[in-house]
Amino acid sequence: MSENLDLKIRNELRKRRMTFKELATEIGISSPYMSDIVNGKRDGEKAQEHIRTIKKILNIR
Repeated sequence: MSENLDLKIRNELRKRRMTFKELATEIGISSPYMSDIVNGKRDGEKAQEHIRTIKKILNIR
């Protein structure tokens, strides 16, 4: 994932006073897996699907 998207996610979470764990729970994944996705350690098809879900939930383009 691009560093720019990582920053957008983190900023949006801060604005909403939402934690990674809360977002991970909403998506239905573990917080360590969520962290791996956001930090670019996971980039498979399923991770890309989760990124699309994250962007939709946080209203990020």
